[in-house]
Amino acid sequence: MTETTQEVPRRPPSGSYPAEDARASATFGAQFASAWPYLAYAVLMALAFLTLVPIIWMVLTAFKSPSEVVTSPPTLIPTTWHPENFIDAWRAAPFGQYLANTVLIAGSVAILETVTSAFAAYAFARLRFPGRDFLFLVYLGTLMIPRQVTLIPQFILMRELGWVDTYQGLIIPQAFSAFGTFLLRQFFVGIPRELEDAARIDGASRFECFRRIILPLSGAALATLMVFAFLFQWNNLLWPLVMSNTDSTRPVAVGLRAFQGQYSTDWNLLMAAAALATIPVIVVYVAAQRWFVRGITLSGFGGR
Repeated sequence: MTETTQEVPRRPPSGSYPAEDARASATFGAQFASAWPYLAYAVLMALAFLTLVPIIWMVLTAFKSPSEVVTSPPTLIPTTWHPENFIDAWRAAPFGQYLANTVLIAGSVAILETVTSAFAAYAFARLRFPGRDFLFLVYLGTLMIPRQVTLIPQFILMRELGWVDTYQGLIIPQAFSAFGTFLLRQFFVGIPRELEDAARIDGASRFECFRRIILPLSGAALATLMVFAFLFQWNNLLWPLVMSNTDSTRPVAVGLRAFQGQYSTDWNLLMAAAALATIPVIVVYVAAQRWFVRGITLSGFGGR
């Protein structure tokens, strides 16, 4: 009489149970989803720290003595604090004149660029004329042309007009922006046409629709463009470096070169002057932050 042996079924290898794999995958996905905000915050904090390191170094260097600035190995925290460096930096050059020039130039360019971009953007967004889209693409294509390419032709034109070392020579060429036109055009496209159609039925002209409907609804986008233009012009170096020859028109970005001599540089005074030049930018950004963020959110970057 023979005995029959019954084989014990073996457990299939991993991956043979789709239900278990699905549960494991769902568990991993849930864990990753819960940990993702912390990972994102960690990355953003690391990037923010890298961004703040030069600013922190600038501020701390502004309080150092000239010998401590060039000491080796370098020190992060000043051994002796010298707040008088800020007073010396203000007196070492006509810094007040530089700041006044920068405020005038940056403020004027910001206002003019916003006005010209608003008119151009409205034409590209609402008016229908032959070649409109092609012309818009060509105008937008100028963003790919480096500023250095058009620097010499612009300078020759300013010289022929007698605008070298003048405020109008520093302001007028910067008062038109393809980026500003693109930004506002994307915002204007998202405004319902029915609002203008209703106004046109009531007898409003095209300009009245632009002034009474489009502009009031575009406050956030206009403020965003104005902040962009102001910050860019505040930090603009190349064009003022070519156009301004005297302290009467020299902005602060060019005026900082006064602290760099032929054989030596007063690094502590240069950093103090740079810190002073940064304060107005921070004030403008903090004051316009709400409009700035809202304008970025509502503009055309989200595929609107």
